Amino acid sequence: MATSTTSLSDQAPIFLTGSTGYVGGRLAPRLLAEGHSLRCLLRSPRKLEDQAWAQRPEVELVAGDAADEEGLEGALSGCRVAFYLIHSMVSAGSEYAEKDRRLAEGFARAAQRAKVERIIYLGGLGETGDDLSEHLSSRREVEKALASTGVPVTILRAAIIIGSGSASFEILRYLVERLPVMVTPRWVDTECQPIAIDNVLGYLVGCLEAPETIGRTFDIGGPDILSYRDMMHTMAEARGLRRRLILPVPVLTPGLSARWIHFVTPLSKEIAMPLAEGLRNRVVCRDDAILEIVPQRRIGVREAIERALGNIAKGAVETSWSDAGPLPSDPDWAGGTTFVDSRERIVEASDARVFWAVCRIGGGNGWYAADFLWRLRGFMDQMVGGPGLRRGRRDPERLGYGDALDFWRVTGILQDRQLTLRAEMKLPGEALLAFDLEALEDNKTRLIQTARFKPRGLFGLLYWGAVLPLHGVVFRGMLTGIQRAAEEDEGAGKVEVTRPAVPKDLPESIDPVG
Repeated sequence: MATSTTSLSDQAPIFLTGSTGYVGGRLAPRLLAEGHSLRCLLRSPRKLEDQAWAQRPEVELVAGDAADEEGLEGALSGCRVAFYLIHSMVSAGSEYAEKDRRLAEGFARAAQRAKVERIIYLGGLGETGDDLSEHLSSRREVEKALASTGVPVTILRAAIIIGSGSASFEILRYLVERLPVMVTPRWVDTECQPIAIDNVLGYLVGCLEAPETIGRTFDIGGPDILSYRDMMHTMAEARGLRRRLILPVPVLTPGLSARWIHFVTPLSKEIAMPLAEGLRNRVVCRDDAILEIVPQRRIGVREAIERALGNIAKGAVETSWSDAGPLPSDPDWAGGTTFVDSRERIVEASDARVFWAVCRIGGGNGWYAADFLWRLRGFMDQMVGGPGLRRGRRDPERLGYGDALDFWRVTGILQDRQLTLRAEMKLPGEALLAFDLEALEDNKTRLIQTARFKPRGLFGLLYWGAVLPLHGVVFRGMLTGIQRAAEEDEGAGKVEVTRPAVPKDLPESIDPVG
């Protein structure tokens, strides 16, 4: 493991996993606000390069893998407390439970050897018993694994977390916004006790100053106990929508429910499956012991939903479920056939202005041209199990390394110089879209837009041939839209130089990231 920054306060640092995930990305700045120093383990420190908190001197970013037990021991050395916020459901598919158990066992052994004083883990709320879903059973197995070496573990068990960008909240929001009539499984009347993300963070931070929490398990929840049906009605009211007609039926299995969630919401069926299965379990706090130890005002469901919707409307989503997980490595562009479609435009605007226009693509902003074709491609991708366009983007103006952008992922970004996107749609090959900028004299900028596709088999070759005629509409239109936005109607008459879209053994230029 390699340390990218090396600043420590006199206080022993807190070890944080999951700092690029939904909860961990919000916990880090709150720990810093309380005066703690941090050591964050993450596969790619670049994913935090646009986070102001990660640049503070009290923060160490340690590049490594939680599966590397030896390296993990070294990273944990000198830390008094470790937050374990690892969940491999996003990256491991149906094998997530076994992988999570192995990772937790390795983490516990490394923590013991590194003499960590305690581990804090955010798990899942749910009744105990044989009927517990695989998802919640997996959380219980992780609890046991973390405690297996004798390091004291504080366990907080939460049900649905309500906050802008959380997976559960996105499922709820999209179902309500898109379906005035819903045919649902019987679990729609199961009781749950949701909790606002701010309260979750309050308990996680509060545990540090409460020695009574060491070695104990706590149920955490908000003040409201209600059914999923009631939550949907509350969401509809908060969105100003008519009351939704909800029709529960006994024939919808977790598998069918997961496919329906994938079709309507941004979540893949691999993520939706364990979540849908877990909805059959009643998830209500069995005691309120945590309230005496870490007192705070508990936020109700309606207020939590309104806060989350407000953050979305303001473009102030701090973290998102889609941020989590490893970045796939870029394909080996140096071997085999690679098709390249490159277009160049001289823009009468500064490189900063052009870069701003480039970074606004996707999400609610659209793609500058032929948006109907992008929506059609997104729908087709969704139908075969891909993400489609439903993930959107976390912030309407800014992009950071690792951000999801519709069915793309940011795998390279250099301010005012380059933006590289890697396709995560279902494709018979590997695809990349790059924008390179070169500042010229007289406040002009050369903008080069390059699409690369490395086909996989005959179907990949046929796919490229099928979409090539559309490139003139999609990519030329996008380039024109970027130019227009950057120049703000200051001029016209620019000439596009289009290089032939032919296969090449080597790309012209690429900034590889892993």
